[in-house]
Amino acid sequence: MKIVVLLCLVAVAAAAPQFISAPIVNILRDDRQDNGDGNFQYAFEADNGIAVESSGTPGFQGQANMQGSYRYTLDDGRVVEVRYIADENGFQPQSDWLPTAHPLPLHAQEQIRFAEEQRALGITFE
Repeated sequence: MKIVVLLCLVAVAAAAPQFISAPIVNILRDDRQDNGDGNFQYAFEADNGIAVESSGTPGFQGQANMQGSYRYTLDDGRVVEVRYIADENGFQPQSDWLPTAHPLPLHAQEQIRFAEEQRALGITFE
């Protein structure tokens, strides 16, 4: 009897789902255009709120100039969107979600001004 109960428990454990499958995310939009000359456009959107748009052109200094945005939804339902430009000046994101630097305190601004005046007079610091 004990063996029958043990075998039943083993069978139940073996038949239980071993993993939970992730939900299927449908792709709503996937547009890609590459002109072959360095110019391109790309757009992707899924039904879970993820979206990406990007376009690019060749830059004058050999870099790729790009601009675009990406968007996703947080677990609490809030939407994060970041717009960006990437060119010879680097990656420049813009979003309400990005942290911003605090302004320098007045005493720090005065120290910087004083140091610049001393450098102009030829005083160097080591």
